[in-house]
Amino acid sequence: TNLQSNKFDRILETMAESVAETVASTVASTVAETGKDYGDKKTGGIAWAGSLVGSKNPNNLGYRYSTASKRYRTSGQDDLENGIRDLPKNIQIQFRNRKGEDLAETLDIPTNSTIDDLNALVHSLLEDTDDSGKVPYSFYAKVLKNGVEDDVEVVMSLAEMLQNELTISTETVLNLVYQPLAVFRVRPVTRCTDTLPGHTEAVLHVQYSPDGRMLASGGGDTTVRFWDVYTATPKHTCKEHKNHVLCTSWSPDGVRFVSADKNGVLIVWDPTKGTSTGKHIKAHRQYITSLAWEPMHRNASCDRLATASKDTTCKIWNVRTQSLLRTLSGHTDSVEAVKWGGEELLYTASRDRTIKVWNADRGILVRTLVGHGHRINTLALSSDYVLRTGPFDHKCLKFSTKEEAHAAAVKKYEEFSEKQGQERLVSGSDDFTLFIWNPKESKHPIKRLTGHQQAVNHIAFSPDGRYFASASFDKKNQNLEWIFRGFFGDSYRARWVRLPSGMEWRLKIFGHGQQRFNSQALGNTIW
Repeated sequence: TNLQSNKFDRILETMAESVAETVASTVASTVAETGKDYGDKKTGGIAWAGSLVGSKNPNNLGYRYSTASKRYRTSGQDDLENGIRDLPKNIQIQFRNRKGEDLAETLDIPTNSTIDDLNALVHSLLEDTDDSGKVPYSFYAKVLKNGVEDDVEVVMSLAEMLQNELTISTETVLNLVYQPLAVFRVRPVTRCTDTLPGHTEAVLHVQYSPDGRMLASGGGDTTVRFWDVYTATPKHTCKEHKNHVLCTSWSPDGVRFVSADKNGVLIVWDPTKGTSTGKHIKAHRQYITSLAWEPMHRNASCDRLATASKDTTCKIWNVRTQSLLRTLSGHTDSVEAVKWGGEELLYTASRDRTIKVWNADRGILVRTLVGHGHRINTLALSSDYVLRTGPFDHKCLKFSTKEEAHAAAVKKYEEFSEKQGQERLVSGSDDFTLFIWNPKESKHPIKRLTGHQQAVNHIAFSPDGRYFASASFDKKNQNLEWIFRGFFGDSYRARWVRLPSGMEWRLKIFGHGQQRFNSQALGNTIW
């Protein structure tokens, strides 16, 4: 009996080895044909069961099949760790506007819905039947990150957003906030559209007229030049300055243009004729660093101007009468930037690392904003576009009277305030950082932004006040999540520009870096 048992065990061992070789050969050929590895963790496979076979272990045939669900964790768990998860076919959403008001009831929509699908759905819920006047929307989901609620934009589709944001649950109602976008089309930053030669030395300041039809520039050659935007050709060359033209500015109604030079002289121009109006104003003892007009919705005459200087003061002028209204003193170093806000507040930034908030009508200090560790170079308001362009917009309307233009400016600012709320202030400094402030309510910053590796020189808000671009000596221009690379030299200024057609916006960057520019002529490039 023992002899028969040993013989039977040897037969089983031979059969097990034969079967194992056959299975291994089959698996190898299948892998070669299909490219699938049947021994991986996700699909299971065939495994050797041990050395005890035959009568001593009758349940062991020498090999066994295994499944991924038994041997390893489920594929969904592995995918989740790798940033991939299985999504349901449908998801429940709740549309809300920026005020938090619900639009219709909770909806059950496909998970792969795109931005166009969401826009069509919102338009149908709003009963917007006019195809030509439909406003495009962007959509944001509320996400908790490290205990702080944040907004995540739906860029392509809901499915893509859910895959990128694994903290969003697909088992609860997803709140989507819809926000209107601009009706004009924004082109990507891809190429230079025009180059305007003429200045013989560095171009130090450039600004578009409020209606976007003209462009003015000042440079180290002591000239002020007016350009026709439609033809990209010069209209007037003004040569009354005796030193470098450091800063320029259009009045919100487009009737006046001012320029300031290194000698502290201020000149008011008639941009239609290219001639100065009145006498030259010796505004400051040292050079003027920045200019800011009073917004048109607060002053229909557009005749009050604020100037900042290296002499540590900021002054408010009536350019029509060429008289000094008041002097704002309090900074201990050069005032590098001045902004006139839409709520009777005026902001000045200085090398003394502080920002001062003033009541422009009464000339008193409201509060001092402290936070930067080095001198402050630039300021930007979320309402800059609305304040700078006054009554003008992408519709290119013309106004027959000043009262009509003033009413349009008031309406435009009220609509902006209703959508965006209180204006925000952003400051850039030599400490490589930016600060976001709510200067009307608090002296403490809302957020400190890092990312630049050199001094921040200029900041520009997008027309809708939702994004801003910052320029730095680190040769990068940052627009929140997007970094525009390819500028091979120091960047000094960045500005959002509306083209004459009224339907397109461009980002304009000024500085060194283009091969056709040399150290004497920086030039300016439109992207």
